[in-house]
Amino acid sequence: MGSVLAFDIETIPDIEGLRALRGAPSTLTDAQVYAAEIADRKERGKSDFMPLHLQRVLVVSCVFRSTRGGLQVRSFVDGEADGRSQEGEVIQQFFDRIEQHRPQLVSWNGGGFDLPVLQQRGLRQGVVAGKYWDMGDDDREYRYNSYISRYHLRHIDLMDLLAMYQPRGNAPLDAMAKLCGFPGKLGMDGSQVYGAYLEGRTDEIRRYCETDAMNTYLLWLRFEKMRARLDTTGYAREIGLAREAVTALDQPHWREYLGAWPVEAMPDMPASRPEESASGELAATGTEPVPQGTTTVVETTEIYIESSSIRS
Repeated sequence: MGSVLAFDIETIPDIEGLRALRGAPSTLTDAQVYAAEIADRKERGKSDFMPLHLQRVLVVSCVFRSTRGGLQVRSFVDGEADGRSQEGEVIQQFFDRIEQHRPQLVSWNGGGFDLPVLQQRGLRQGVVAGKYWDMGDDDREYRYNSYISRYHLRHIDLMDLLAMYQPRGNAPLDAMAKLCGFPGKLGMDGSQVYGAYLEGRTDEIRRYCETDAMNTYLLWLRFEKMRARLDTTGYAREIGLAREAVTALDQPHWREYLGAWPVEAMPDMPASRPEESASGELAATGTEPVPQGTTTVVETTEIYIESSSIRS
């Protein structure tokens, strides 16, 4: 496969959807509609975590590693232009990247949360995602390795795979990132997102989502090393590329992230076997470029770093 796209999403309760499903009168405020739903859920012994089809997508953050050697961080944010949700545009931008580049998708609990949410909300919003849904009807290769099948690797849910598809073995992203020497979560956690949104702190949510996407990407690099698709030299080069990209972003949350990311000591490792990659590059094929256009979504953050800028 060619490029790699590690991603994460942040969501808020879909109050408009709740109004429709509850038949709530227009005289009720959003806060009243939400409070009534939470009260009903509590009576039924359920948590206040909304079901996936009522999780409105607010932010999608991506770390994109291209086949030509660049690294890009980009976020698609629902800026609610003119008071109207742009959720459909946010989700479409994500699936457009898959349509254009057909990347290796990488997530942490993406199979259990992120992708089902994007699929269900995309269905509601009329999103088009042809290549994502290809299961071999258009391309025979996708019959044996699609984005959809749990046990195919075109999308790798690292949490699910590392737990051997056993929920009791699932590990938190924050814990695994910190145990591997990466910064982990900074600033907030998922339970605080809706409160931050109500206070108008959408940009803070975007920053939080971006760092989670980067944590996921760094764990992916460690996984690629573990399964011998990156040798020690190649892994060090990819980590260096990611560190340089974070440094170049030069924003407060990235400076905090960098400060919590100690330089990784590379252990002495046995020489690679002949069948391992001598180049240390990600095992990938393809020539698709990094996307260069702008997005119609209100807020994006983007940096592109060429791997040739990393010293050997």
